Amino acid sequence: MKKVAVVFNGGTISMKVDPRLEAAVPSLKGEEIMNMVTGIEDYAKIESHEFSNDPSPYITPNDMMELSRYIKNILKREDICGVVVTHGTDSLEETAYLLDLTIKSDKPVIITGAMRSSSELGYDGPANLAASICTAISEEARGKGVLVCLNGELNCASEVTKSNSTSLGTFKSPIFGPIGIVDSNQVIFYRNKVINQLLETENIETNVGLIKCASGMDSDIIDFYINKGSKGIVIEAMGRGNIPPTMVEGVKRAIDSKIAVVIVSRCYEGRVLDTYGYKGGGKGLRNMGVIFGYFMPGQKARIKLMLALKKTNYDIEKIREIFENDTYNYVTR
Repeated sequence: MKKVAVVFNGGTISMKVDPRLEAAVPSLKGEEIMNMVTGIEDYAKIESHEFSNDPSPYITPNDMMELSRYIKNILKREDICGVVVTHGTDSLEETAYLLDLTIKSDKPVIITGAMRSSSELGYDGPANLAASICTAISEEARGKGVLVCLNGELNCASEVTKSNSTSLGTFKSPIFGPIGIVDSNQVIFYRNKVINQLLETENIETNVGLIKCASGMDSDIIDFYINKGSKGIVIEAMGRGNIPPTMVEGVKRAIDSKIAVVIVSRCYEGRVLDTYGYKGGGKGLRNMGVIFGYFMPGQKARIKLMLALKKTNYDIEKIREIFENDTYNYVTR
């Protein structure tokens, strides 16, 4: 029987309501959660690991890197066929994406969590954990990169986003859709992975800002990041990749200061492109030296930029290649 390592990392899946606070707080240990996954011993041997018990807003990029190193060491073992990681859903997609970029292994790595605490009716933690373990032992899951498994759906870490603050089916892949499902403990894949990229590095540059663009904004926040000594800035621009004209000078100052500026769209579907030629339009920004993040949401572009800065030793043109080279970014895995 195959052996799966389950790495417990906090989040709603480990919470129950504290009657004094009348709110959910971290409470359950990994073994307590595993005891609720009845019958799983008929499918796999489970080895539990306690990495942390933190709510997901507490997780930092440095924590994500430490988790990546922790999982890599487990994956080196011949007796382990795959790894399941529990995680809070608020920052789950960022952690999953960092793991996907930094872990080179054909063994399945599955990230899961829960949208309801153990005190609520319909607690979804055990079911999500069971489906994730079934995925980790599946031969078909090998070589698919890091997968996110909740509510019976499988999504690629590079494609998925949290779409709803309360729905059990919150994790969606807006562009490509789910890669597969878990049905009656059987893993069924619809397609191969579309986005395949590896940025092998043991270090991360955390001094990277994220700005959401809105009507009438100026350069104040950009100047703040410049004065702070930021190494990179991601801007969630409007539509096709356009910003108000009052932000343009700030972007130019950032680029002149050797700061990597990545433009993505605040729209959750579609890519940025140098379509418009007016001041603040994508054409002028690209000519100025911004890097296009194409389909990426801001939170993932920030994770990717953090890794790319260290991977390239802060070489802007190499970072541009990592973000903009379609052959490098979008190949079937």
